[in-house]
Amino acid sequence: MAIIHHTTLKPTKLELLTSWLPSRPWYGGAGEPRLAKAGGFRLDDPEGEVGIEFMVTTDAAGPEPVSYLVPLTYRGAPLDGAEHALVGTMEHGVLGRRWAYDGCHDPVLVAQLWALIEGRAEAQAQNVTATVDQEVTRSYAGPGRTTKEVTAPVADDSDGTRLTAPDGTTLRLHRVLRPGPEGASLLPEGAAGHVGGAWQLPDGTRVHGLFADARR
Repeated sequence: MAIIHHTTLKPTKLELLTSWLPSRPWYGGAGEPRLAKAGGFRLDDPEGEVGIEFMVTTDAAGPEPVSYLVPLTYRGAPLDGAEHALVGTMEHGVLGRRWAYDGCHDPVLVAQLWALIEGRAEAQAQNVTATVDQEVTRSYAGPGRTTKEVTAPVADDSDGTRLTAPDGTTLRLHRVLRPGPEGASLLPEGAAGHVGGAWQLPDGTRVHGLFADARR
């Protein structure tokens, strides 16, 4: 169970993302982002070592605000072979130095994301310890996986991030988020599974949309 520490971070997560987001092929802004935290959820690492957060951040720098999905992992030591995925380091008021990574390149996050889709893990509230996030939805109609089978090549492009599992199943993360129709299913046509979640628009409206879909 992840414990949420309400303490200081230097630099903050949003300060790290302000420098990192413009380097992503799916980022559509120009110039320096103006970011605000808009929502998201967490997953528990079964080993209790890695923090896993799916953050939604909204960029207000352009003519219209744009919300982005940013999966992050937080570690107490560098992840071997993942220098290319490092977002930055932070000083945590309780835990000390933390290394923040683009979670799509972290095998712990990838394994737990598959566990969430398949119903083997529950999404946790972003800011409250030991509380299930009831706004996160998931579905999957396909074969189960073991943790040894989920490590996947990562491909970023203007449409988002794709993780391709050894059996050919592709998990696509929607980095640019769009609200779905109220009350409608978030499962796209032809998809084998999905993860959906909620975030807040700058005017205070609470919306739901598709975070990821799985296709065979």
